Amino acid sequence: MTSHQQGPKDATQFTKDVNRAMAAGLPFDHRAAYLQVRTGLITQVEDLVIGDPAAPVWSLTAYMDQMGLPPPTCPDTVNPSLWRMATLNSIAGLFRVVDGVYQVRAFDMSNMTIVEGDTGIIIIDPLISTECAEAALTLYRTNRPERAGAPVKAVIYTHSHVDHFGGVRGVVSDEDYRAGRVEILAPVGFLEHAASENVYAGTAMGRRAQYMYGPYLERGHRGQVDCGLGKNQSTGTISLLAPTIDITTTGQEVTIDGVTIVFQLTPGTEAPSEMNFYFPRYRALCAAENATHNMHNVQTLRGARVRDALDWSKYLNQAANLFGGEAEVLFAQHHWPVWGKDEIAYFLRQQRDLYRYLNDQTLRMLNKGYTGIEIAETFVMPPGLDQDWSCRGYYGSVSHNVKAVYDRYMGWFDGNPSVLHALPATQSAAKYVEAMGGTAAVIERARTATARGEYRWVAELLSHVVFADPACREAVQLQADALEQLGYQAENATWRNFYLMGAQELRAGSVQSHTAKTSPDMIGQLTVDMVFDLLGSQLDGPRAAAKHLTMNWYFTDTQQQYVVEISNGALSSTEGKQVLRSDVTVLLERSALDQILLGERTLIQVMQEGRMEVTRGVKDFFWFFQLIDQSDPDFPIVTPRVPALPDMSAPPQRGEPSEDEIKHRRWRIVPALLRGC
Repeated sequence: MTSHQQGPKDATQFTKDVNRAMAAGLPFDHRAAYLQVRTGLITQVEDLVIGDPAAPVWSLTAYMDQMGLPPPTCPDTVNPSLWRMATLNSIAGLFRVVDGVYQVRAFDMSNMTIVEGDTGIIIIDPLISTECAEAALTLYRTNRPERAGAPVKAVIYTHSHVDHFGGVRGVVSDEDYRAGRVEILAPVGFLEHAASENVYAGTAMGRRAQYMYGPYLERGHRGQVDCGLGKNQSTGTISLLAPTIDITTTGQEVTIDGVTIVFQLTPGTEAPSEMNFYFPRYRALCAAENATHNMHNVQTLRGARVRDALDWSKYLNQAANLFGGEAEVLFAQHHWPVWGKDEIAYFLRQQRDLYRYLNDQTLRMLNKGYTGIEIAETFVMPPGLDQDWSCRGYYGSVSHNVKAVYDRYMGWFDGNPSVLHALPATQSAAKYVEAMGGTAAVIERARTATARGEYRWVAELLSHVVFADPACREAVQLQADALEQLGYQAENATWRNFYLMGAQELRAGSVQSHTAKTSPDMIGQLTVDMVFDLLGSQLDGPRAAAKHLTMNWYFTDTQQQYVVEISNGALSSTEGKQVLRSDVTVLLERSALDQILLGERTLIQVMQEGRMEVTRGVKDFFWFFQLIDQSDPDFPIVTPRVPALPDMSAPPQRGEPSEDEIKHRRWRIVPALLRGC
């Protein structure tokens, strides 16, 4: 697509009116959160920069105009409700939750919590990046000099999203971990989900995450202002240390450094593997990411399996019954705590009802025959939830959560056979434009709708022109303007980022991502079965279908053996088996395969290093690697790709790489780890 450079514009009068109308309908006179977010503040860091100032892994300097009390006036280009949350998320520093429990906030997207034991400390969720975790721990030690030398006795991962474990090597040394001086606690299934949840579709999810979080948007009133759960995501080093203690049952108790912890498993809520837990010594309940000061995602916009809103609600109800009568403070790993038994009971009840209402009322309406889009268009939360700031949609939204619930029960198909075999956008777009009288006629209709402030319709209408004729500059600019105004109106931070990233793509072309490497810690936690599943997902099926291939793989360092079979274009693997007359026999180190998939070593390098030997079927082995396709981490989202859709009915015609080229090729099969929730 041709690049058309154009900067962000001001809010139109229609956008100003929409935002003022929203502000008039919300309880902005309820300002308790501005006091609560500063409760226990020990030290605030306003000009926070972590890492090289020229290329920091984390910085709040671009958000300094959001800081202050009373909060700064909301600009016209930001939804006033989102601006409220953005200003609350801008306060960085060390906070006392209760004596013995402290939080470092806004040193990354998530919080790091420090619990003091008899002689050491317990760290909950060491952020995304090691650099940020190390800086957060230093802030704690500096401002708690009496505990400055207290060793880290344990790390608790609340769940399997990277913003809750990735910085672990910033607070735990390899020496202490190997010596068993530090315990790592996590819910059962953590390691599998942490390593695999986003691997198979990781490239596509990673691309969508760039639009969801807006890392390539300029920070400011016309760009990225917040992510709903926090300011943004750090870009430092991701690490992982495997758990030493699995939490397998609700009610399980573990004592670390004299501190007893009572756990509640909550699988399938905000993450596939997640848990809440309670500290009787401090009467403090950690709600992980199951109860934060906003509506969360039932299905995240970056892409993920649909979460279970019904179970989510039930686990919150269970937490209230298990700990609500004792806890005097509830803290989560985003946002700020809730103090007082009555306040905690109310907060958990509201969060419980939020997800239950979304689930049950969507079910009620779909059983009347309404589709997900139809339900979402008219769905309104009851006043008791709609007027509660902690239930507003800064990260999840009523609209896309309703569609997620519908999808969980009914799937993508709405039952109308006209959409059962619908044309893809690049084919239908041209027909729509033709049916509406051609490009000029559609643009004229779009201009008329723009003059009425009908930006949703303008964006939808012009999408057909852009996909039919991406070189039509007028359509591209008009659609970008419409998406931008929708972004300015969005209460949801991730919606805003998606709209503004879409406008940026239209104006400047598809953004080229600067994808960080996946941590070797992460690829090393994939089982061999998962590695072969990953290879299967990258196999060029139409080409592979031309041949049947059986391979024996033997991993010399782990003594694992596998039969890998390619048949009908599909890859299957069987553990603990070898066949007598295989086409290929491979002896290799597991670590060598990991480095090949990460692009750190080529086939010829690991062969020359003596870490891999192909004792039978060398040509077939290289034929197999010729079939491993490369993903595209920079694909466009609001504009058509070129070429459009490949013809999978026949093997694609392409020049085959030579055996020598395959030996020296660097693959990046494993996608960069997502930093999203």
